[in-house]
Amino acid sequence: MSESLLDVSDLRVDFRHDRQVVRAVDGLTYSVRRGQTVAVIGESGSGKTVSSRAVMGLLPPTATVTGSIRFEDTEMVGLAEKAMRRHRGRGVAMVFQDPTRSLNPTMRVGAQIREAIQTHENTSRGGAQDRALELLELVRLPAARERLEQYPHQLSGGMRQRVMIAIALAASPKLLIADEATTALDVTTQAQIMELLRDLQQRLGMALIMISHDLGLAASFADEVVVMYAGRAVERAPTRKLFAHVRMPYTRALLDAIPRLENASHSQLAAIPGQPPNLALREPGCPFTPRCPNATDQCREHAPAFAEHEPDHEWACWHPCADEVPA
Repeated sequence: MSESLLDVSDLRVDFRHDRQVVRAVDGLTYSVRRGQTVAVIGESGSGKTVSSRAVMGLLPPTATVTGSIRFEDTEMVGLAEKAMRRHRGRGVAMVFQDPTRSLNPTMRVGAQIREAIQTHENTSRGGAQDRALELLELVRLPAARERLEQYPHQLSGGMRQRVMIAIALAASPKLLIADEATTALDVTTQAQIMELLRDLQQRLGMALIMISHDLGLAASFADEVVVMYAGRAVERAPTRKLFAHVRMPYTRALLDAIPRLENASHSQLAAIPGQPPNLALREPGCPFTPRCPNATDQCREHAPAFAEHEPDHEWACWHPCADEVPA
């Protein structure tokens, strides 16, 4: 087994809002090995993006972070901003969901990539320009030399995302976090970007964290899946094991909601009834209880521990799903 690169342990992130404390991440624990792809999956509000921003040290001052985020030999929780900047980019980099918001509309593409390069490397403008071209070619942007002089609005959504990936790779990070990096793209472009990320990961030896709501995407690209709900991890396993032996009812509901080619075109997609809980109201019991078909009084009164119940398979549920018997 390859060496661990990132260890997140008992991570909690609280936000103060209108005299209330919202616990956006509640006791999250997972690891990422060198060269591994880990998918962190969940609905909007599950805490997956907040947890990834905690790894990057990009949370607002209103956030209180406790627990441990250990990257190689460095504890990131409580790290001073100056020291965090040394890790951000070189150690860990991030590709965000919407490149239109992340890219500066008033700067040419080449200038934005040069800026990222010169932030981390002591190089001349000409050297940074050459490196920018190399990066655009690395992310397979067509007519890369011409794109250096263009503005973001002159590029398609997929091209802009390739530029964002090039910027993220400027300092050759050991870990890349892709936060819903393909959500705003059409299906064909989404597949192209994911194939690109997989190729870059293999060529550059990076580890990759995929933040997504799409279990289908995780099935195709991830080595391991962490499923989050209401700020907590509720199931974790290697991808094949998770899909073959789903235990948490929430994971099963996400899996059932994936459209399938064998279903008739007019068939209704499965949906999870109800809404995620209000994180400012910490109710006792399992947070999935109001939406769970397996819920009992035990679920309403006591939260199950997130623990390894089978080899390399963790979940938090009093009444886990049984293996389905083939018809």
